[in-house]
Amino acid sequence: MIEINFTEADGNTRLLSAEPGGTLLSAILGAGIKGIVAECGGGCSCGTCHVHVALDWTGRLPAPADDETDMLSLAEDVTEQSRLACQIKLGPELNGLSVAIPGAA
Repeated sequence: MIEINFTEADGNTRLLSAEPGGTLLSAILGAGIKGIVAECGGGCSCGTCHVHVALDWTGRLPAPADDETDMLSLAEDVTEQSRLACQIKLGPELNGLSVAIPGAA
């Protein structure tokens, strides 16, 4: 299992567990996290699964593809740590990943 440290909008941190091979979005939705809407269902055609990846993890993720960058350009509170959860594929190398809802306390 892949463990993910997720900071919710209220600042509380939850430990999520996910099977390798899925996406971060699937793990978030499976845990019932509020604040991640995922209007497009994970198709990278909206920005409603926008998360901030912890600074020490940003360099460990593959660079975003052009379509992800395009969708992020429409999102609010975008930083260099911004990613779409639907585009982060979970593998053993991401065990311990730390992400937050943008604007989390």
